Amino acid sequence: MKVNMMHGAGGEVMAELLQTLTRFRNNNAGGIGLEAMDDGAVIPFNGANLVFTTDSHVVRPIFFPGGDIGRIAVSGTINDLAMMGGKPIALSCGMIIEEGFEVDDLARIVASMDEALGESGANLVTGDTKVMERGALDGIAINTSGIGIAKTVVRDNGLIPGDVIIVSGTLGDHGLAIMAHREGFDLGEQIKSDVAPLWKMMEKVLDAGTIHAMKDPTRGGFANAINEMARKSGVSVRISEEALPIRKNVRSAAAMLGIDPLEVANEGKVVMGVPASDAEAILAALRAHPYGKEARIVGRVTKGAHVIMETAIGGERFIEPPMGDPVPRVC
Repeated sequence: MKVNMMHGAGGEVMAELLQTLTRFRNNNAGGIGLEAMDDGAVIPFNGANLVFTTDSHVVRPIFFPGGDIGRIAVSGTINDLAMMGGKPIALSCGMIIEEGFEVDDLARIVASMDEALGESGANLVTGDTKVMERGALDGIAINTSGIGIAKTVVRDNGLIPGDVIIVSGTLGDHGLAIMAHREGFDLGEQIKSDVAPLWKMMEKVLDAGTIHAMKDPTRGGFANAINEMARKSGVSVRISEEALPIRKNVRSAAAMLGIDPLEVANEGKVVMGVPASDAEAILAALRAHPYGKEARIVGRVTKGAHVIMETAIGGERFIEPPMGDPVPRVC
């Protein structure tokens, strides 16, 4: 078998590749390690929970409606820390730049990264730069790693029957913005990426109530994230189709392209399972922040082993984890 693009798309095919990539015997520093396959690692240190994560970014196109590769690089790492309950402290940045890349574009990317850092209250403290010969790379690739501190660690495997499922806003925006832009659809600015650093929002949410599990629905989208959470938690999740927040223009673009908006990446959203008794307080905290104004309850957790959609016409169907994100190179 040889690696192909589907192996990087965040679905079942990627999960198969990760079985090879995670065969390290030295994979845990005393807390939550690589074997957990969560959004980051947790390392106990001097009585604190040190959260650590890393991510590489190969977005095409580099600039797109609503953001660019720099904003994704910082936001993705900030959000992975936040999904573990970690307050972001410091990031590193490694850039691999193709010969001939425009310096003005590089300056624009750096400015975008700095803006996202400012939104989250973190700092970029160290980095590395390499230049590759022309043709060896598609412009630029960026790796960011981050460390944070968590007062309370949150996992993606803690769903409990009786919990409700909350999403922090509309789904499918990022993947459809990228795909529509690639296909040359002139939609103006109707569909924009949702890429955003979420810590300042999540800081208030973590103080508002208990969160049993959460994840950011990036590659593979909501469908992949909710299936992973349910499988790891050993529960069933029932989702209301009518409750899912999807913009009309995103639905229309997805229909034109033959794509399920639940299977494409989001870069500024959270999926979480919370006790029903805390749901209203958590919704209020989400809606008080600009990035959470459209938060809503979309489902509930029950006993069982599947993710089931209760359709708008009164039927039921499984929400399956995708084989891979239908829009490659989105993050």
